[in-house]
Amino acid sequence: MKARNCDDMNRTVIRILLLMSALVLVVFMVVVFNQSVQVIQLAWGVHPLLGKAVLWGLAVVYSALLLSPVYLWLRLPKQLQPPANTDCPEYVAFLAGMRKRLSRNSRLAGQELSTETHIEAALRTLDRQADSMVSDAASTVFLSTAVSQSGRLDGLVVLVAQCRLVWQVAHVYQQRPSPRQFVHLYANVATTAFVAGEIEDIDLEGLLATILGSGVAAFPGVQLLANSVVSGAANAFLTLRVGMIAKQYCNCLVRIDRRSIRRAATVQAAKLLGRIVRDGVARISKAAVSIPKEWLRGLADRIVARFEKAAATGD
Repeated sequence: MKARNCDDMNRTVIRILLLMSALVLVVFMVVVFNQSVQVIQLAWGVHPLLGKAVLWGLAVVYSALLLSPVYLWLRLPKQLQPPANTDCPEYVAFLAGMRKRLSRNSRLAGQELSTETHIEAALRTLDRQADSMVSDAASTVFLSTAVSQSGRLDGLVVLVAQCRLVWQVAHVYQQRPSPRQFVHLYANVATTAFVAGEIEDIDLEGLLATILGSGVAAFPGVQLLANSVVSGAANAFLTLRVGMIAKQYCNCLVRIDRRSIRRAATVQAAKLLGRIVRDGVARISKAAVSIPKEWLRGLADRIVARFEKAAATGD
């Protein structure tokens, strides 16, 4: 029942975000159209030929800007649809297609792909590269959002970082997610960006008390620093989760339902979060000269333990 209510809430949030995104897109298009008309009219007042040149020039520029990302995305091969299990005839054909796909991947040059075991080993190689990219993106998000302490800026940072991350992960496996997966994936990105923008408005006092105990204010600036670390860790965790979802869409050999993918992505994100938070806190601690480094390391360990517990229990 809890999982069903959570799914219903996620679908409601996704619908709201899609409607808001559509509204923003329409408003943006109206503004661009209005400003473009004014520029064309200004050029037309100078000379009709100049007005026509500006009109066609803007049309070409707008078309190129709109179509270039679509073209680059469509250049990636479509995802090979995995079968429901490994005991069906479709699985043999799927492995043959996967073998052909992987043989064209420059990251696997010279790697043996003749058997199913070899294919699984090749995917593990790509998984390690994808994990590295996801961790780098999450580290950037952690430091950026922990330092900025601005909800709007945090949301923009998370949105740009995760969109870029999805693109990078797709290129690692040389395939793009299916249209349905694409919608679900970027719905997660939009939801995460929205959450990142609202984290600063959440009262973290109760969470900090749970994580740090009653000695939060023992040192000058501890409350502000703890807020920064918790905010950065939350955004890094959400970024890791999106990256893990994108990876599983690209590397699965059998069909997996969305709930299982989200669950596995949450667990994997919690496992990767520890190093990112500890490294990030170590960098931040260089500026926090008035706070003992041992206390900061303990702060990182307690925050990571809290996220790992939440991931394990589904809280």
